[in-house]
Amino acid sequence: MGISWILIIAAALYFLQHIGIARLGFRGLRIERAFSQSRAHVGDHIEMIETIVNRKLAPIPWLRLESTIHAGLHFAKQSNLAVSSGAIFQNHRSLFSLMPYTQIVRRHKVQAAKRGWYKLETVAASIGDLVGMEAATRTHRFQLELLVYPRLVSRDDIPIVSSRWQGDITVKRWIMPDPFLVSGVRDYRYGDTMNSIHWKATARSQRLQVYNREFTADPRLLLVVNTQITETMWDAVSDPELVEKGLSYAATLAEHAISQGIPVGFGYNGFVQGQSGVPIYLAPEGGYSHLEHLFETMAKLAISCSRSCSDYLDNEIEQEGSAMDIILLTAFISAGIEESIERLESLGHTVYIVPLQHHLLAAADKEVHLSDEFTPSGANTAI
Repeated sequence: MGISWILIIAAALYFLQHIGIARLGFRGLRIERAFSQSRAHVGDHIEMIETIVNRKLAPIPWLRLESTIHAGLHFAKQSNLAVSSGAIFQNHRSLFSLMPYTQIVRRHKVQAAKRGWYKLETVAASIGDLVGMEAATRTHRFQLELLVYPRLVSRDDIPIVSSRWQGDITVKRWIMPDPFLVSGVRDYRYGDTMNSIHWKATARSQRLQVYNREFTADPRLLLVVNTQITETMWDAVSDPELVEKGLSYAATLAEHAISQGIPVGFGYNGFVQGQSGVPIYLAPEGGYSHLEHLFETMAKLAISCSRSCSDYLDNEIEQEGSAMDIILLTAFISAGIEESIERLESLGHTVYIVPLQHHLLAAADKEVHLSDEFTPSGANTAI
């Protein structure tokens, strides 16, 4: 047999196997992706589980999976995995070879490095023939989501400053019920802790009763994060890290207050991704299911400003009928914000400031710095 016939036969075999793999390669091929958990906080480590199944007699010489994933998820180094990162997105590539009726499960270690709402919807799958040439490509679609909540910090790292600017006060204790000031009992409400139940009163009345605290019959807390960094800033946020800091503080405060049985609400003068222009207001409620709702909302927030802080305080919160403790997390205090705070306090609310920039806290420290045991006069809760 001459060399020409050998070349012709080799070429024919190549084209036959190439066409066969191109037509049949994806038949019986199943690709799945899932996260080990659908919720995490910034800094948590999770896994992205990749499952590839070849349910046919023919092998797949090689299979390459490519997807674009937000750079806020950091993938650990791993064999047969290439990750090229950009400023916002990163390309994720992994390579496999599957024998007949084979299942491969790979676990990619991922660190949630940034708060956000991550959606993995597509992956491009390419299969190759026996000589390494690409034979076919297909896009697989998923409904995969990961919510990364703000980072939780130490409560001692969060400074609370009184809103009374004629002699500002730095306060380092927490808004919570005082367990030693009790005035009777009341009916149990959703979110009350087990250690607040008055068992003797419950037995007498045949209804669940809890201790009523002296300093407030119905404590409620509202956390407001201001996305404006300066008074003249609008729409695009000039320093997103300060807003992220505010959300981290708010998440920490919310978790602590809910654990103490205090109803907590949340306000944000930006908006949720996909709902441009609609500021956020969640009324105070208790219970861990509400805390989960608060965290989910925080994870989905876009770093943007749709309304000035003073307008938000006037339009959203003044509608509340009963008095609340309001904690405003902000990078600055303008004359307009001061006027809004005064109006809120005239309605019976108590307002405290969590400064997001050091100079704001330093300005308060220059006025008055009191010890941890100080309680501001006029406050309707213990600090």
